[in-house]
Amino acid sequence: MNLFFRAKAKIPASTTIEIDGAPVTVTVRVNARARSYRLSIPHSGGPLLTLPPHGKWVEAEAFLARHRNWLAARIRRAPEATSFADGGTVPLRGVDHRIVGTGRVRGRVEVAEMDGETVVLVPGDIAHQARRLTDWLKEQAQADLAARTAIHAARLGVTVKSVRMRSQSSRWGSCSSSGNINYNWRLVLAPPFVLDYVAAHEVAHLVEMNHSAAFWATVKRTLPDMEKGRAWLKAHGRQLMVYRG
Repeated sequence: MNLFFRAKAKIPASTTIEIDGAPVTVTVRVNARARSYRLSIPHSGGPLLTLPPHGKWVEAEAFLARHRNWLAARIRRAPEATSFADGGTVPLRGVDHRIVGTGRVRGRVEVAEMDGETVVLVPGDIAHQARRLTDWLKEQAQADLAARTAIHAARLGVTVKSVRMRSQSSRWGSCSSSGNINYNWRLVLAPPFVLDYVAAHEVAHLVEMNHSAAFWATVKRTLPDMEKGRAWLKAHGRQLMVYRG
């Protein structure tokens, strides 16, 4: 028996670090494509510590400790989650709409003008208004994204099997080689050119399943002004992720 042998420390699913006197839970994940330790804060959810496949927990802990101040600064700047409450606002297609509960039991969510202000009218009990508005926004996102997806698919000569809405915490879309495309429904909160960029991006993956120069050339072929939407999403995407419904 080797008395000097030490078992490799098991990598936990999460860990806790103290920030400004309060405990903060950090999710821990091993990524097969990661080459080094990485600390990030996804669009929604708490901090994420990523380890490469060969990573050691003792090294990961030390890495997290060294980046405590960076994490503290990012947490202070992170926007708080926003729910669709009566009297609040929702940026439908990039334009702020005030949320107004109608108090009616029946009826559909509608956009209207009220006292010179654009509003979205939400029926139902106040306890269920956020869910009803979220469901309606998903329907709007489905319609908009299905339409733009069809246009880009026709331009690139590819076939899309399905278009579905999801509530990803850190992704705007995904595309499988079989032609199934998933989108984050929150894209309907952004200006239309942003939604159009993501649709072009995902459809282009049916031509190039990578992010090579050939892929970006394909995106630009179907959407010459792709940089406008890409830049907006990089600058403002995190603000959309705070809407939880």
